[in-house]
Amino acid sequence: KWKSLYQIQGERKRIMRETCSKYKSNNRRIITPYHVSRIFVEDKYRVLYCEVPKAGCSNWKRVLMVLNGLASSTKDIQHNTVHYGNYLKRLDGFDHKGIYHRLNTYTKMLFIREPFEKLVSAFRDKFEHPNNYYHPVFGKAIISRYRVNATKEALRTGSGVKFKEFIQYLLDVHRPVGMDIHWDHVNRLCSPCLIDYDFVGKFESMEEDANFFLHLIGAPQNLTFPKFKDRHSDEERTTTKITRQYFAQLSPSQRQQSYDFYYMDYLMFNYSKP
Repeated sequence: KWKSLYQIQGERKRIMRETCSKYKSNNRRIITPYHVSRIFVEDKYRVLYCEVPKAGCSNWKRVLMVLNGLASSTKDIQHNTVHYGNYLKRLDGFDHKGIYHRLNTYTKMLFIREPFEKLVSAFRDKFEHPNNYYHPVFGKAIISRYRVNATKEALRTGSGVKFKEFIQYLLDVHRPVGMDIHWDHVNRLCSPCLIDYDFVGKFESMEEDANFFLHLIGAPQNLTFPKFKDRHSDEERTTTKITRQYFAQLSPSQRQQSYDFYYMDYLMFNYSKP
């Protein structure tokens, strides 16, 4: 079993490198703190984890906290502790020497997810539930720009953004609010053409990949990747079927443009065109 997992890793890294060398002329660029701002550091087991939202990141941070001795079990760690507790260090918090030392000697990993599923998962989480950041900041701007005859209430609260409006915002080169890590390209978040990741895991094979990774770094035997869904746990996870239902609301050209938007992620991580 390990043998086939080693082969899968080799293949994923090969495709990633080939895509980089084909499309990116800048892979000799200097790595700046900006490039490593999404990378979390676990010094005890010497792990660098690039956070990709909606691809198991809350549970990965729990695992890192347990590895670091900050908690005895992943079950004990609340969502807010994970995201707002500042228990884990980020790589951009170190000086130039500290950054390069860790990049050269630690095991670097990231976990990714099919881009459209990741996008729908982010939309459901941020716009279909009460949210006192995404509704006023993104929702208001999206509704006022893309909804004809929006009600005063919708403009005031920013609640009730429709998927089609969200996609209009995403594809708009003059978008009224900036990008957000929840729907940005993995290519931009983790700079895989600049940073040579040792391990590329996929959300779709999370359990197998995660436990293989823990085996590789020599993690304690009793530590396994948690299976629980972090937020809105009563709601079904975003599946291929659910993703189709959302994309069915778009025109063919919007679907094509959305694919073009995530083209590098599809290519680099070998996901087939939906």
